[in-house]
Amino acid sequence: MFYLTEVEDHIRVEPRLFGLPTSEAVDKQLRETYENYYDKDLGKVISVIEILSVGEGIIIPGDGAVYYNSKFKLLVWKSNLQELTFGIISEITTFGAFIDMGSMRGMIHISQTMDDYVSFSKANSLQGKTSKRNLKQGDLCLARIVALSHKGDEPKIGLTMRQPGLGKLDWIKEDQMKKQKVAQKLAREEKKEVKGGKKKK
Repeated sequence: MFYLTEVEDHIRVEPRLFGLPTSEAVDKQLRETYENYYDKDLGKVISVIEILSVGEGIIIPGDGAVYYNSKFKLLVWKSNLQELTFGIISEITTFGAFIDMGSMRGMIHISQTMDDYVSFSKANSLQGKTSKRNLKQGDLCLARIVALSHKGDEPKIGLTMRQPGLGKLDWIKEDQMKKQKVAQKLAREEKKEVKGGKKKK
């Protein structure tokens, strides 16, 4: 999920930026520092939105840079357990699929791709034995985050599509159409029974 968050931090402005006005130097340094930055608590930084304030510069002996206490707004993406997320299948493997969620990448184990026995096909897709549904690179999907691990530089995100209303968007549409047809059929049968009941009276 995307968040706007306000942060206060001492920004280390390098000497190469000293020729610029202070606010511009801090802005440039902020964008460089926070580009592709990830923090377990903060999330993945997408963009620096706005600098709210820049304090007086502090010089630390032995360091040629200047530190400015600054407040700024960031646009971040933070994954939460049980959250629904849209994404595009970016890679199919023998053990599952990787899904690109825009700013992060998650993994769907082969057993969590659909409610069916699934195998890896020669056409580089995952195929359901009974349903004949297949999942391939470029497919748009809706998945749920079921596991998060913060070991390493970026989190490892585990996803599932085996719950009702999840999966490849084409499958979701198919399921909705089937439900609508069943509901319409039941409504017609109910009408017939009501009419039939009136005639008997």
